[in-house]
Amino acid sequence: MDISALSDGSLLAFVVGLLIAGAVIGFLAGLFGVGGGAISVPILFETFLFFGLTDDVAMPLAVGTSLAMIIPTAIVSTREHSRQGSVDWPLLRAWALPILAGVIVGSILARFAAPAVFQIVFIAVATTTATKLLLGNPKCRLREDLPPEPFRSVYGAMLGLASSLMGVGGGAISNMILTLNGRTIHQAVATSAGVGVLIAIPAALGYMAAGWGKPGLPPDAIGYVSFAALAVTIPTALVTAKFGARAAHALSRALLSRLFGGFLLLVALNFAISLFGG
Repeated sequence: MDISALSDGSLLAFVVGLLIAGAVIGFLAGLFGVGGGAISVPILFETFLFFGLTDDVAMPLAVGTSLAMIIPTAIVSTREHSRQGSVDWPLLRAWALPILAGVIVGSILARFAAPAVFQIVFIAVATTTATKLLLGNPKCRLREDLPPEPFRSVYGAMLGLASSLMGVGGGAISNMILTLNGRTIHQAVATSAGVGVLIAIPAALGYMAAGWGKPGLPPDAIGYVSFAALAVTIPTALVTAKFGARAAHALSRALLSRLFGGFLLLVALNFAISLFGG
């Protein structure tokens, strides 16, 4: 994909599509503490296909670029939520190494395990959690708080493992874990933004290493990360991430819970369509 060789019309379409993707991803990162991979990966994939890349290159390039995009937006989102006092920093510090270990193990297992198995589990858990959030039943939870160590770290390792196997940033999964373990939706959203940073950094580096030297990549890419796409999407994503975080704290707990429940249903539906839609 040589951007300099594009016609004016194609270049405009390229830029506008990625600007929109960046804006949506940034807002979701702030509002729900998620990376927005369900939005960014399909947009990036279709964009890369449009400009001549093959399927086998376009898909990992879309995933790797999406993960790299999560890093700055999640940092901005976490800082904005931190100003509101909602980020659980002790939990993020406790989860840092377990999440990294889970990401590494998941990256290795991804060569052998069928991602469909983990996507089916996610669909079931996400649908159950979304139902709880949409019905507004605060009593529907596993515990009143996260378990003590070492079980708390096990949650972190499972989070990193599932995220790397499913190719997602982990925000939706960590949000489910936290709300099912007694945290308010505002605390869950804020802390999940920080989880996005912990997962996206090693995962993006892994995609850069995995694609190093692969044929068919555009000249701007380092491994499976397109820096041309990042240069277009990140500026708008950084702006909208702040607005998303502020909107989250301006909404009531009930409304934010229902909005996140609806988002989970859409993500679960997207996984279901990709698995069973043909």
